[in-house]
Amino acid sequence: MQYRIIGSTMPAVETILNRGESMYTQSGGMAWMSQGVEMTTSTKGGVLKGLGRKMFAGESMFMATYTAVMDNATVAFASTVAGEIVPIDLAQHQGLICQKGAFLCATPGVQMNMTFTKKFSAGLFGGEGFILQQAAGNGLLFLEIDGDRVEKTLAPGEVLYVDTGNLVAFDPTVQYEIQMIKGVKNIFFGGEGLFNTKLTGPGKVILQTQNFNEFASRILAMMPRS
Repeated sequence: MQYRIIGSTMPAVETILNRGESMYTQSGGMAWMSQGVEMTTSTKGGVLKGLGRKMFAGESMFMATYTAVMDNATVAFASTVAGEIVPIDLAQHQGLICQKGAFLCATPGVQMNMTFTKKFSAGLFGGEGFILQQAAGNGLLFLEIDGDRVEKTLAPGEVLYVDTGNLVAFDPTVQYEIQMIKGVKNIFFGGEGLFNTKLTGPGKVILQTQNFNEFASRILAMMPRS
C-alpha cells in the first residue's frame, strides 16, 4: 500500500491500494474513493466491542473497511478539524497508547482496543484521559492531530506535565497519571482546572497544540442564549 498526505490546513490521507489491500476507519470516515473499491461494515471485534467503543471512547460502534478489487484504487480519509495527519508504522513500536478521538484510519493488521489508566484517580478526574485506546499489531496507523504536532522523547524518570486535551499518544513505557495542581490560588485563579496529566519516561510522547474541547467550549460560550 502507498499513501500521500494532501493539504495542510485541513489535510487528508489518500491511500493507493492494489487488489486485495484494504483500510478501515470509523463509519462515515471516508472522504472520497475511486472505482474498484468495495466497502463492508462491521463491529470489528463483535457487538460488545463495538458498544464499548461507542459508549466509552465516544466513537462509532461500526467500522467501515474499504478493500480494493483492482490495482491502483484510491480511498481517502480527511481530518475533522484543522491540524495534521500523522502516519505511525507499528512495526517500529511496541504498541501505542492513544487519546480517544486521535484514531483516523489504519490497515487491517492494526488492532485498536480500549484501555483504562492504571490509577482510578486518572479516570475520575482526568476528563478525556479516562478512556484511552491501545494500538497494537503490525501495520500503518494514521492519527489525527488538532493544530500542530509536537513530539518529545522522555528520558528514564523525566517528567512532563500536560493538559489532557493536548495529549495525543505515547509509548506504553511512559507512565501516565493525574496530579492535582498545588496551591489554592492556582486552583481558583490559574484558569487551568484542578488537575494536570503527569507523564514519566522513558518513551516518546506526541502532543497537539490545540485543545479542541477547550476551543469548542469558548465558541459555545459566545453562542446567544434564549
